[in-house]
Amino acid sequence: MPTLSLQGRNYFYEDRGEGVPLLLFHGFPFSSESYWPQLAAPPKGVRLLVPDHRGFGKSAPGSGILTMDAMAEDGLALLDALKLPSAMIGGLSMGGYVAIAATRLDPGRVRGLLLLDTQSTPDDDAGKARREAAALDVEKNGVGALVDGLLPKLMAPGVASDTRDRVEKMMRAQSPQAVAAASRGMAARIDGKDILSRFSGPCAIVVGAQDAITPVEKAKAMQALVKDSTLHVIEGAGHLSNLERPGELTPIIEQLAASLP
Repeated sequence: MPTLSLQGRNYFYEDRGEGVPLLLFHGFPFSSESYWPQLAAPPKGVRLLVPDHRGFGKSAPGSGILTMDAMAEDGLALLDALKLPSAMIGGLSMGGYVAIAATRLDPGRVRGLLLLDTQSTPDDDAGKARREAAALDVEKNGVGALVDGLLPKLMAPGVASDTRDRVEKMMRAQSPQAVAAASRGMAARIDGKDILSRFSGPCAIVVGAQDAITPVEKAKAMQALVKDSTLHVIEGAGHLSNLERPGELTPIIEQLAASLP
């Protein structure tokens, strides 16, 4: 895994495949490993760039709240370092929030959007309170209780046991500091509806039919905002559709790359 130095911090990323670059942000509380099927067999004609957010995986931590803008800025800095003027940008769940933030920060660099099991709306007051409670608990007691509560909601019933076990192991390996910082960052995110409504490029929206965290209705709401968008509902998948049905995601990414102007 290559390393980039950002303001003295080590920033790790995976770089696989050849073709149109796709900067792909991971969800919460994961790392770049959460795209292991795509990294093992990159879509044809696509160069996957998958970083670890600050404090996650092998990337060094930052300080304070880990905002969606901060993660987006890191990703854009990676494109700068690789001398890539533009790319497709995408992400799953929290990674989708980061992709939307990158689109707001530098829309001219976003050739296409890939939004996986995510949403454009911010947390309400109750949601923000839950994020803060989770952050406080993780800081005090570690990530165990968070993982125990979240894991049953992530995947559809019947997911392969080795997939579930690998997801759980990855979640438990994450830094409590980073998990708490990202929980607070998600609570602070702004509404992304206006950003999506102004986006003029192609956009693929993917959601598991059994996603209990960001259900199909939220995906449909995003599709209504983006003029040039397609909606793909993956049967038999929950919130981690890229892991539960990887074979169905690959052609969607290839079609998105082929649709770029």
